[in-house]
Amino acid sequence: MSDKHYDDNMSKKFLMGNEAIAMGALDAGVNIVCGYPGTPSTEITECCAKQAAGGKTDAYVEWSVNEKAALELAAGASYSGARTMVTMKQVGLNVASDPLMSLAYVGVKGGMIVVSADDPGPISSQTEQDTRTFAEFSKLPVFDPSSPQEAYSMVADAFELSEKYGTPVLFRPTTRVCHSCADVQTAEAPVKNDVSGFEKDTMRWVIFPKTSYLNHLKIEKRNRELSDIFSESKYNTVEGSRKSGKGIAAGGISYEYVKEALGGRDDVCLFKVSTPFPFPEKKALEFLSGLDEVAVYEELDPMIEKALVYVCGKYGLNVRIKGKLSGDTPNAGENSAEGAKMLVARLMGEDIPEEKNVGDVPQLPIRPPVLCAGCPHRASFYAVKKAVKGRKSIFCGDIGCYTLGNAKPLDMCDTCLCMGADVTIAQGMTLTNPDTLCFSFIGDSTFFASGLTGVVNAVYNGHDIILAVLDNSTTAMTGHQPNPSTGISATGEPATAISIEKVLEAIGVSKIVTADPLKLGEATEAVKSLIDEKGVRAVIFRSPCAAKIKPQGSCAVNSEKCVGCLRCINEIGCPAIIKSGGKAAVDTSLCFGCGLCRQICPVGAIGAVKADEKE
Repeated sequence: MSDKHYDDNMSKKFLMGNEAIAMGALDAGVNIVCGYPGTPSTEITECCAKQAAGGKTDAYVEWSVNEKAALELAAGASYSGARTMVTMKQVGLNVASDPLMSLAYVGVKGGMIVVSADDPGPISSQTEQDTRTFAEFSKLPVFDPSSPQEAYSMVADAFELSEKYGTPVLFRPTTRVCHSCADVQTAEAPVKNDVSGFEKDTMRWVIFPKTSYLNHLKIEKRNRELSDIFSESKYNTVEGSRKSGKGIAAGGISYEYVKEALGGRDDVCLFKVSTPFPFPEKKALEFLSGLDEVAVYEELDPMIEKALVYVCGKYGLNVRIKGKLSGDTPNAGENSAEGAKMLVARLMGEDIPEEKNVGDVPQLPIRPPVLCAGCPHRASFYAVKKAVKGRKSIFCGDIGCYTLGNAKPLDMCDTCLCMGADVTIAQGMTLTNPDTLCFSFIGDSTFFASGLTGVVNAVYNGHDIILAVLDNSTTAMTGHQPNPSTGISATGEPATAISIEKVLEAIGVSKIVTADPLKLGEATEAVKSLIDEKGVRAVIFRSPCAAKIKPQGSCAVNSEKCVGCLRCINEIGCPAIIKSGGKAAVDTSLCFGCGLCRQICPVGAIGAVKADEKE
């Protein structure tokens, strides 16, 4: 690995970590960028798309239908010599794992980086899975950047390594690296990568058992070689002194926290691990020499800790390794600068630093996540709730804004497992709860990403479910990216809009109705028309995301008419409706004027205020 792309003609830009990754790829001559939106990775592809839309790069950029499709597209392009980058979050790596595990054996021609952004906390995910562990499982090299600058520089080196060894490379930024901002030294001009084209070679590109066996042997040999190469990498460093006999090993953002905690002291030896697999064993030996105790600070799995324990055992080193396995650091959640300070103090036998007194600060109120004011999903849920009143029902939810339908007072999300699972979980529910109406709630983007297989399964096997597609014409939870139904590409160009109705009809769904959820009566009747039918039937609730449209005005409560029943508050949970003096009132700064509350009020106390009439 070298700095040949970045030694000369550097410029400085203020970039978010995800932007740094994007610009690093574009400057390194990436030809194709594809992926599926998922926090904390989304802005990487968005940044590339903006550059492409503005004519600042010739790279092709797309939002693929899901992570598996993105990875397979990139594989085909990489076989032809293109440099490719695939983006996703850690749970998206599960979707892409089928082709990726095989691609680890088949290999690539053009450099391929698979960005899997991890989400310690988790802040916006179902799991805290660690991509570093997946790298070890798949036997693929992984880079773990600690800052936007390092992320930018690493991308070029990752492409070089990928091409030299003919392997995909995993790239694992975490939330704080993805979303932090910093001055980043960037190249003045991008490198141009010419695509050589596909050369037929069935022994290389067609996966056979015998070929896999032979390639496995090569992979194991390659990874032993990479361990030595990574030991010489500029990204894996040993600093400080051994005079105290104490050391700390860290990687990613945790390294930055430890650096801050040490504050320039030189009595602790610090090992920075930026390529955790293959583990830089020789560098680890250099680090462990002369130490008697080492603390490991890393997020999620104890990968560095296990590797150091292994090295100590292999070489007979009498060094005590302390971390997650020993119970000295947390086994879940994010690390922090404060946690690093406590780690240093415990390691050095010093007093635990006290938090600075910032005065008598009141405790912040708990603010659970809720659907936005004006969100059409609220109306969709409420319409279903009204339609099935008195009937035993189960509501299977999915990943997206509509997961928030589980909150009171709606209480309309009984299960949520992973993207697309609502459709298939509902099928299991019908088999085990035959006297119950089983609904499956799925968004338009998720429908195309991972719902189609479940619908096919339901129709083919004759399951009895009601599919509710919540079509708000965007991928809202991750920042309003387009999807196959919107007719817009990642770069803003016109694209073929795929009809959800026609897809369902082609699959064989027995009855399909469409309704505007903000027309409550119409939506409720649409659901009722499906209840007594059998087989797979669907209601498509179609209304744009409130955050994508201009408010038409707001609602207002006539306090003289209001009888204080508070149905508008107690039944839909809109954050724009508040209680004032025992009666309902509307916070006009939040209200989008969707009118759902007006349709619920039993005494007609809620009216509309046009936008030009608002103060």
